[in-house]
Amino acid sequence: MSGRKALADLVAPEHTAIVTQECQGAVVGASAGLPALAEEARREALPNIGKLLPVARAAGVRVVHCVVWRRDDGQGSNHNAKLFALGRRGVAATPGTAGAAVLPEFGPEPSDLVLSRRHGLGPMGGTDLDPVLRNLGVSTIVAVGVSLNVAVPNLVMDAVNAAYQVVLPRDAVAGVPREYGSAVIDNTLSLLATVTTTEDLLAAWGSGDAR
Repeated sequence: MSGRKALADLVAPEHTAIVTQECQGAVVGASAGLPALAEEARREALPNIGKLLPVARAAGVRVVHCVVWRRDDGQGSNHNAKLFALGRRGVAATPGTAGAAVLPEFGPEPSDLVLSRRHGLGPMGGTDLDPVLRNLGVSTIVAVGVSLNVAVPNLVMDAVNAAYQVVLPRDAVAGVPREYGSAVIDNTLSLLATVTTTEDLLAAWGSGDAR
């Protein structure tokens, strides 16, 4: 079986969901709490996610956006690691604000699902992501977004532990510094997920642009 045929089977729309990780104003927007990460995400990952989502939707792939919310007073959120303090430096992630919302260019479209969390380092433990995906009949997760430093590895490992197949388009995720993100993919995530590219996923989902 060719590599492209195998990928097409792995990400067949009837059992696949794209999970976007923290593609929201407070994390990758213009006034994000971690500006270096936001800048790196805007370089390549966010444009490629923007290419993937409409093609995925048209093919029947589910789209699930996972965002993080915080109350202004911080109640219910983590305070036990440096990362959480750094994330609070930018715009608010209060429900109803632009910082808490999915980037406008990504939707959400009416067919999309949005799951929020107020604690933790990833969506599998902080939201209803696992039961929601199982109720949708999903067995393959295509993980995109940020960051390769913490949240994306957390999502990949939790998903593998929960028996999902994980596909990681390496040009639709971001971490800082850039070289570190690449090293995480090559030395850790490649052992857990099927690493691919945006172009190959577009081809698998029938995009004319990728043929």
